[in-house]
Amino acid sequence: MGCLDPDKFNEFKLVKKTQLSQNTARFRFSLPTPTSVLGLPVGQHIICRGKDNQGEEVTRPYTPITLDSNVGYFELVVKMYPKGKMSHHFRELKEGDYLSVKGPKGRFKYKPGQARAFGMLAGGSGITPMFQLIRAILENPKDKTNVHLMYANVTLDDILLKEELDAFARNFPNRFNVFYVLNQPPVPWNGGVGFITKEMIQTHCPAPAPDVQILRCGPPAMNKAMKAHLDALEYTSDMQFEF
Repeated sequence: MGCLDPDKFNEFKLVKKTQLSQNTARFRFSLPTPTSVLGLPVGQHIICRGKDNQGEEVTRPYTPITLDSNVGYFELVVKMYPKGKMSHHFRELKEGDYLSVKGPKGRFKYKPGQARAFGMLAGGSGITPMFQLIRAILENPKDKTNVHLMYANVTLDDILLKEELDAFARNFPNRFNVFYVLNQPPVPWNGGVGFITKEMIQTHCPAPAPDVQILRCGPPAMNKAMKAHLDALEYTSDMQFEF
């Protein structure tokens, strides 16, 4: 039985907060019992409720990085922006505090085999819905879907879940590859530089085909630019999805 209600907020206790970088942390919330599962279908997200620095109520969508194969808890990786309203709430959240959550929400429901291959265009914290899907695909031995991830950030330190993504690329070389794009890359750097271009998509994503889907999730300006690139490369609207 899942622990979520789509219409009503439930409280989950923060049991561990791990700082990953200056502005990013991993939050582990316990479920009611050690054998409880969150009950979130792959491709769906949750709505979290908190208070901003003015004490006003805010709600924001988040995608856990855990799956229902993780029992007793779920985890969020959250990038806390200086002026973000919900970021304030997560910054203040201490172990032992509770978070209000409802769900599942979302228009994307994953079924193994729904595509031969996924191209994924992610920016910043837009990696989390992609990561959930990548994990579900690669951890299922029956799922043969190939995944091509392009992940854009400003600096190397901004890349969320890099260790996990690199481990997937090492462990599943025939099924998963990742291409990082940085605005301010270190030297030396063997990834992409600047923003994700049409040419990069052509090189690193599967070509348009009925059994190919290109997913995107990033800041609004990036999503808009990616849609323009995909349209120009003749991916139909059926082949595209925006989280």
